[in-house]
Amino acid sequence: MSLTRVLPLPTGLPWRTAATTPAQTRAVAAESRRDGSLVRINGLEKIYATKDGQTIHALKDVNLDIGETEFISIVGPSGCGKTTLLKILAGILSRSTGEVTIHGQALSGPSREIGVVFQAPVLLPWRTVLQNVLVPVEVQKRDRTRFEARARDLLAMAGLAGFENKYPNELSGGMQQRVGICRALVHNPSFLLMDEPFGALDAMTRETMNEELQRIWTESRKTVLLVTHSIPEAVYLADRVVVMTPRPGRIVDVIPVDLPRPRTLAMHNTPEFGRFVARIRAHFNSAGTLDT
Repeated sequence: MSLTRVLPLPTGLPWRTAATTPAQTRAVAAESRRDGSLVRINGLEKIYATKDGQTIHALKDVNLDIGETEFISIVGPSGCGKTTLLKILAGILSRSTGEVTIHGQALSGPSREIGVVFQAPVLLPWRTVLQNVLVPVEVQKRDRTRFEARARDLLAMAGLAGFENKYPNELSGGMQQRVGICRALVHNPSFLLMDEPFGALDAMTRETMNEELQRIWTESRKTVLLVTHSIPEAVYLADRVVVMTPRPGRIVDVIPVDLPRPRTLAMHNTPEFGRFVARIRAHFNSAGTLDT
């Protein structure tokens, strides 16, 4: 497929963070909505109370629909509430106001429909690779025999066949993160949340993991939400990139990435790819608040 199929980006849009009224964020969300959404976020807010009696408004009026099998990347400056949003979607942090539904059902806590990949793989050092992947199955008290076959299939899909009986200290950092992805997928969730999973890896390993994640997503067809500080990573992986403002975090732009799949690392050097990166950076260049 030729990259020339990519449509030009429109001009004259309110890209910068100044255009972030609640009405505008709702309008952005409305434009991004599609039929058959797996996850719906409506009017989400999170306010923290500090020990000294102050409050921190972490998220404000967040609205977003996420479609079945869609890959969403979220970028924004440090402290804008990206990880807070992910924790709320994971059901491990309460929201102050608003609603989150998955398959049309209100999310009120941890769910078997959701898998989470953390910034560090957090593998148990005394357990083998296979045993680590099966941790969610044991926690959920599900049939280990039935899910062991799935765990082995996932490890093979992630290029880890033959490493089932190795221990975490025998693996590279990239391999450990692949184990973490397999662990998040083993109970067959509908929705996979990833919190900057490759941030601690060197540049070359990170690029390799981007390719691996694209392949795993293509084969598993899960719905994925990735939090990242890397704009190129966000563009390379996503169907849509969600851009958030500084705290209180709100959605200022939702950018469809109409690049053909499967994508290659060589696309980073194309004008089409650069146009998407430039549109995202335009939100933050004046303040220099977004890591690249």
